[in-house]
Amino acid sequence: MESKQFSTPDVSALGRSQHETGSEDRVRLLLIENDPDDARRAREAFETVTTETEIEAATDGTEALEFLRERVEESEPIPDLVLLALDLPEVDGFEFLETVRDDEDLVQLPVLVLADSSASSDVNDSYERAANAYLAKPSDPEEFETVAGAIERFWFQRVSLPPHGF
Repeated sequence: MESKQFSTPDVSALGRSQHETGSEDRVRLLLIENDPDDARRAREAFETVTTETEIEAATDGTEALEFLRERVEESEPIPDLVLLALDLPEVDGFEFLETVRDDEDLVQLPVLVLADSSASSDVNDSYERAANAYLAKPSDPEEFETVAGAIERFWFQRVSLPPHGF
């Protein structure tokens, strides 16, 4: 596979987390998952976190890209974070990552791959396409809650996310 260079977002102006400083009271999450059971488990898991989480869902990469482009065109806030399955119909997770990283309006969007596979090729391919993290998809609801809690503690409370609509 040919290596592709992606631009690195300018993070020099970022300080403490927006959520840590109280400047934003909820996190906008885009869940891209075609398995209805996994989507339900993810939603239920994020209902257990203390940070108010607004979840939008898409069942494939095409639907997700259309949603994001519509938000940008209408000057609406885009999600703070994307949870992305890889095995999607139409536009799969890898193509979604490439498209987002090539789009100047979306390049800073944090994308966490949440995949069934732990194959090193999937992990490597995700990071080569500038995924921000690769997580194995939990198999039971309690594990999903643990992962949601870890995402909350790191991504919602510690990391400085790009401002809404950057």
